[in-house]
Amino acid sequence: MRVLIQRVKQAQVDVGHETIGQINAGLLLLVGVTHEDGAADIQWLVNKIANLRLFNDENGVMNLSILDVGADVLAVSQFTLFGNVKKGNRPSWGEAAPGPISQPLFDEFVRQLSLKLTKPVATGRFGADMQVALINDGPITLLIDSKAP
Repeated sequence: MRVLIQRVKQAQVDVGHETIGQINAGLLLLVGVTHEDGAADIQWLVNKIANLRLFNDENGVMNLSILDVGADVLAVSQFTLFGNVKKGNRPSWGEAAPGPISQPLFDEFVRQLSLKLTKPVATGRFGADMQVALINDGPITLLIDSKAP
């Protein structure tokens, strides 16, 4: 699994003219699933995201985690994180798991992250054409991959 993490002042995801999920200060997570992902990937990512020190302490140093500050999280499924552009000019999506595989894993990731944070995680709508708006804070943006060495 890959997750693009953005520290935000606010973020929201719309489908059509309806806001599906929104948060104030916290983390926007764009989540991609590949064919080999499973429970171990979810657990590693949940623990890593919950404990990453991405928020400033009283001295202005990124020394606090989302658990420390109690900020919100918005998670949005994002199969394009596994787009391959090595050959040609049209991305290949072959590395991204199809919906019947990726949706249950995405849903379980959200469920486990909610449990870890002891609060709901806002989401978009899986498989929908979504518009995501955010105010990146910092900007702080990280890409993490559960399969990276």
